[in-house]
Amino acid sequence: MMHPGKIRVGAVNYLNTKPLIYDFEQLVPQATLELDLPSRLADRLDAGELDVALIPSIEAFQNPLYTVISDACIACRGPVLSVKLFSRVPLDRIGTLALDEGSRTSVALARILLEQRCGVSPQLEPLPIGASMQDTQADAVLLIGDRAIHSPLERFEVVWDLGDQWCRWTGLPFVFAMWTARPGVELMGVDEALGLARDRGLEHLEKIASREAAPLGLSEPECLSYLRDNLHFRLGPLEREGLAEFYRLATELNLAPRGVDLGFDNCKTA
Repeated sequence: MMHPGKIRVGAVNYLNTKPLIYDFEQLVPQATLELDLPSRLADRLDAGELDVALIPSIEAFQNPLYTVISDACIACRGPVLSVKLFSRVPLDRIGTLALDEGSRTSVALARILLEQRCGVSPQLEPLPIGASMQDTQADAVLLIGDRAIHSPLERFEVVWDLGDQWCRWTGLPFVFAMWTARPGVELMGVDEALGLARDRGLEHLEKIASREAAPLGLSEPECLSYLRDNLHFRLGPLEREGLAEFYRLATELNLAPRGVDLGFDNCKTA
């Protein structure tokens, strides 16, 4: 829905985004906030339906004209809990991989880790939004977001927390999503407000956990621990190094175009 004179901002509708959009609409009355899946946000930003969106980092590599406008992000420096690969067979025997359609960054990360560490390039198949593990016979399944936090009841040969695997392998953080603007957008103060919203969210993690835990089937301590201990919300120097390494590896698998400038000259720090 169009709102004349307002900047259109899209955010992810997962628990991990709640600290990033805390009080956002109060901070930026000139913006409209829409919640959607990460992959859909990327498509809508590309189509011009959104002006700014929290998109998967692999998508920020696809358009050299995109600008990262805030140092608020979704990242991890160890286990992330909400991005997991569940394998029914040993990792080096994975022939088919069912992919959660929610985030293309997690898909790219899974492919990189399997290729680089296990020497396998499995056949890929979609796991539609709303489908369960029981709906696929694939050797392995990638789940993201809130449903990945709840491990399926099925027994698995291996369960990989992809954030943990990346950080152990590279020694660097992993950045899952960043606030990105399409070219030519008048930001109207949104860039500064995103950092302020993040800072307020981090000050109110207990309140967020109290509100969000029960609908997700989590206890408040579990929810708080996830937000406080598993996620990192600032795009600092180490996160930028991790992004550069992710980009390099993605280009090797033709998951991202070469020659993209990963400079952050326009990245606003609150």
